[in-house]
Amino acid sequence: MKEILPGIWSWSVFNQERGMSFNGHLVANDEGCVLIDPPPMTEAQLAQAEAAGPPEAILITNRHHTRDAMTPAGRMKARILLHEHDAGGIPPEVRLGGVYRDGDMLPGGLKAVALSDQKSPGECALWCEKARVLILGDALIGKPSGQLNLLPPEKYRDVAAAREGIRRLLAFPFEAVLVGDGEPVTRGGRQAVEAFLARGAPSSMRKTP
Repeated sequence: MKEILPGIWSWSVFNQERGMSFNGHLVANDEGCVLIDPPPMTEAQLAQAEAAGPPEAILITNRHHTRDAMTPAGRMKARILLHEHDAGGIPPEVRLGGVYRDGDMLPGGLKAVALSDQKSPGECALWCEKARVLILGDALIGKPSGQLNLLPPEKYRDVAAAREGIRRLLAFPFEAVLVGDGEPVTRGGRQAVEAFLARGAPSSMRKTP
């Protein structure tokens, strides 16, 4: 587990099929300690998380990112929290400890920012004002390195609407964007989001009539 920003650690599991890393994050500060979208953790990583907090909650950004949340939840007695609109679509073995809503303040000083027209109805970003960082699940991926992009178009009902939903992120001050999939943008994150929106959808991302 690596401290990627002050008070924020990350770890990754490489996914061969997708050709990129699946990332989890640990936020620990004077407003609490949380894990976010945790992929599998080694014993050393679990011990590091316990030493940092231990985490009081495991925050899930969307219903497809429960990943290995039950392992640290059971070991650390941490509640698994997910946006209310995605609570009905998680694997049956995942036991929620509660739901959050758009605008809720969560442990770790994180604010839930719901994003419209994404892959799932409860997709959220988590914004830490003090650290000036956005932590994303599937809203944007870090691929290729240094860029932010949407997932493949078949993941969305309306790709143009999904792109427009990302614009809400610019209402918040941030310098870094940490992603659930791919490479983070630890400097110039706001510019990376702006560049994504300015590029327009490439032909490969547009739905054919």
